[in-house]
Amino acid sequence: MPEFQPFVSPNENRPEFTFRAILLGSLFGIIFGGVTVYVGLRAGLTVAASIPISVLSISILRAFGRSSILENNIVQTTGNAGQSIAAGVIFTLPALIFLGFDLEYSRIFLLALIGGWLGVLFMIPLRRQLIVEEHGNLTYPEGTACADVLIAGERGGSLASRVFFGLGLGALYTLFQNENIFKAWPGTPEYQPDFGPAHILRGASIKADATPEYLGVGYIIGPRVAGVIFAGGVFSWLVLMPLIYFFGKDLPNPIYPGTIPIAQMGPSQLWSTYIRPMGAGAVAAAGLITLLKTLPTIVGALTSGFRNLRPGAAAAKAKPIRTENDLPMSVVVIGSILLVACMFFFLEFKPVPGAYVGWMANLAASLLVVVFGFLFVTVSSRIVGLIGSSANPISGMTIATLMATSAIFLVKGWTSPAFGALAITIGGVVCIAAANAGDTSQDLKTGYIVGSTPRLQQIALMIGVVVSTIAIGFTLNLMNTGLQTFRAAAQPWNISAAHPGVAIQNDAKRLPAQFPVLGPNNASVVHHKGEYVILNALGSPELADGKYLYSPTTGRIEVQWIQGIGSEKAAAPQARLMATVINGILSRKLPWGLVMMGVFLVIAVELLGIRSLSFAVGAYLSIGTTLAIFVGGVVRWFIDQAVKKAGGDASESESEISPGSLYASGLIAAGGIVGLFGVALKGYETTVGKGDILNFPHTFLDNSYVSVLAFAALAFSLYYFARKPLKK
Repeated sequence: MPEFQPFVSPNENRPEFTFRAILLGSLFGIIFGGVTVYVGLRAGLTVAASIPISVLSISILRAFGRSSILENNIVQTTGNAGQSIAAGVIFTLPALIFLGFDLEYSRIFLLALIGGWLGVLFMIPLRRQLIVEEHGNLTYPEGTACADVLIAGERGGSLASRVFFGLGLGALYTLFQNENIFKAWPGTPEYQPDFGPAHILRGASIKADATPEYLGVGYIIGPRVAGVIFAGGVFSWLVLMPLIYFFGKDLPNPIYPGTIPIAQMGPSQLWSTYIRPMGAGAVAAAGLITLLKTLPTIVGALTSGFRNLRPGAAAAKAKPIRTENDLPMSVVVIGSILLVACMFFFLEFKPVPGAYVGWMANLAASLLVVVFGFLFVTVSSRIVGLIGSSANPISGMTIATLMATSAIFLVKGWTSPAFGALAITIGGVVCIAAANAGDTSQDLKTGYIVGSTPRLQQIALMIGVVVSTIAIGFTLNLMNTGLQTFRAAAQPWNISAAHPGVAIQNDAKRLPAQFPVLGPNNASVVHHKGEYVILNALGSPELADGKYLYSPTTGRIEVQWIQGIGSEKAAAPQARLMATVINGILSRKLPWGLVMMGVFLVIAVELLGIRSLSFAVGAYLSIGTTLAIFVGGVVRWFIDQAVKKAGGDASESESEISPGSLYASGLIAAGGIVGLFGVALKGYETTVGKGDILNFPHTFLDNSYVSVLAFAALAFSLYYFARKPLKK
């Protein structure tokens, strides 16, 4: 086989690591990191950002003078770090909320930074073996596709206009649709069936969060995966929930883990009380099954990785050519030691509030991060080369880390909630490292094909991790506070008595000074922080998990403080799964009947020959999310059929640089950016005690039929631009 020749010869020295490339890449890292947090928490899915970033970079740098393909590669390398770090963060760290702790910006920032840098550092000694030596065996599909985009741009191809169309139309639509901005029509049209005196199908709900990002995600993942995800939603919302109501409506008392009788519950309450634990069990089982299926690949990856970590002496002494110039091993070793020391001191001197565990446990946690981190970075890097980043079983690897860590803690007798927080800290860093290593591998593959300098790419990745991490922590907290709600939930409460699973939270700094409380008819009344004591419930037989506000004046719980993350608007299914795994092992306080139902549901789906992880995520998520994603998948199906009818190849519509995929990427970015603006606006309104600053006057548009028609029009625009050829 002839030796591979990159697009830019090793002897050429084109502009590469320039200030404008790093600046633009950092900007994209912030934007796409924030968008990934927003979309991932809501949809439970993430979409690769390297190709949209490459397309936009080619267009923007070209507008400011002549650009180099190596510059554009540095832009996408720097910017793509934001997407991969965000994915690792949202899959794990929000579990702290579900374990009864607060999210702190400094904690998110440092853990994401450590995980991100470990992912880059551990990939440095693996690059030559995985990217160069196995160039013909490990294709790295996303990295190769991104290289194709960069080469097409260098040769004069125009791809950016389709992304900009998606950005523009998606942003305009979101401004009017988003319930936190103009709210010109209902953002989530809903129909709750209830037929006849027998109340047939009561408890069910059919609705769609009609957002452009869900439409774009559905198009990109395709009709097959979108259909399986929606099937999970149909099973939960149109089969299980009406079944729960049918059998439970005549029972006078609550059924655990519920705290009110089933007859008094609406669809959202049935989902949060009974479907979420079942869905978490389903996602956990599906993740483990995925892990077991990829076990031969994982073993092979580890074997190959350790076998090839022995560079020859001659190779070490010879000065490498430009395209083989990596950062030295001394940077890897010293950097890793410093990061582990940094994590130990952070855990020791700034533990999770209420979760101090001692120096020995913190040292053990820091060492476990290195062991599991290197193990799964090696695995992740090889797996994405074989099957791509989208199929990388990050959740399964994180579950394995959490199970092993929690089992060690259980043997040692470390079972208090504080150790649950420590376990998710370990799992979070490992998950972030593995996620970033997978995308780092794709970026280095792109660089190998186009002829970049690996050392400069590795430095750019480090910069991208730092910059994007700043935005990711801010966005995560913004989502939690901007989407939080306060609901009237009056019930008698003797605060002097013992209540297992309920603790008084002394730290009240995250409770706004004043906040609107929604009554039974959604009437809003402003309450004040000084009136209440915060109660934190976790595994209580009296209260559902979460925070409550107790009034010493009335001697009652008056308000339920519903966090934004974990609500129907930001379900965070993977993080809920991680919390379920930890609670199941350490506290053993779970609604095991519901969890095991989810496990056996997944086994049944696997026996049918269906990929269970997609079905399990759909069963956990709100049907509002899965239905909107399914619409995007249906549009993709129509495009596939049209291409076939025209005698074209199916790969035309499946390509990541097809007109439809580029337009869908613009829709996702627009929905995320404008949606984040809406969340920030909502947070500001809650903080200052004002509502609907950008209130749109109520008109004939304020109707669910208008919402459906508007979403259909947006779906048609996706079909239109997917069929319209790109300009050459």
